[in-house]
Order: sequence, then structure tokens, then C-alpha cells
Amino acid sequence: MSRYHEFKFRAVTTFQKRVGNPVTKLLPFQTLLETTGRKSGLPRRTPVGGRRIGQEFWIVSEYGEKSQYVRNIQADPSVRVRVKGRWHHGTAHLLHEDDARARLKSLPRMNSAAVRAVGTNLLTVRVDLTD
Repeated sequence: MSRYHEFKFRAVTTFQKRVGNPVTKLLPFQTLLETTGRKSGLPRRTPVGGRRIGQEFWIVSEYGEKSQYVRNIQADPSVRVRVKGRWHHGTAHLLHEDDARARLKSLPRMNSAAVRAVGTNLLTVRVDLTD
């Protein structure tokens, strides 16, 4: 990762961790992804911008395997997703072969624009919903 991308990563993730995520995850309409912390074993909730299509929920991670929720998925792929105020259980899959930029075109426009603007290593995540 270049110095510029490393600086960008640190600046954006610090803002998200300290300001953006604590505020947005309190909003009742915000979509949330709940993973299990790989070290703590505690539930970790992250605001995400994705879309449910049938029994699948699609997300594009802006920092790929550097994202904490992606690392948690690697340790335990069982997740929950809150969509429109309702929680759904599922199993997450990291899709390295998927064209993440093309996938963003089918996801919510505002979030996709932000992911394209700040992301440095896009990775598609599909959650197969069980309920």
C-alpha cells in the first residue's frame, strides 16, 4: 500500500471509528452488519451500505481484508444483518473473484459513491440469509 493510501486508510477509518459509526449505528433505518469479534468473541456492529436481493445481502468492503468486519468474517462467517429494522441471520462469503466496482452499480448509490471515493482495496461480501 502506498503512503498516500495508508494515510487515507488511517484518516478514514479513524473518522469512521470515532465519529461516523457511533452516530449512524444509532439510527433506526441504518443497515447494520453484526459479526463476532475474532479476539473478544463479542458482537460487533458495523453500519454498512448494501442491498438485499432475494435471500442474499450484498456489501462491498472499501478496504478488503484490512476491514475489521472482514477479518471477523474470516474467523467466523456467521453474521446477522439488520435491514429496515429487522435482523436476519446468515453466512458471509468473501468473493475475491467478483468485480467489486461493477457490483457497486447495483448497490445504494450514495454509499457506493463513498466506497469508490475512499476505498483502496474493494472486496465483495455476500451474505446468504437463512431467515
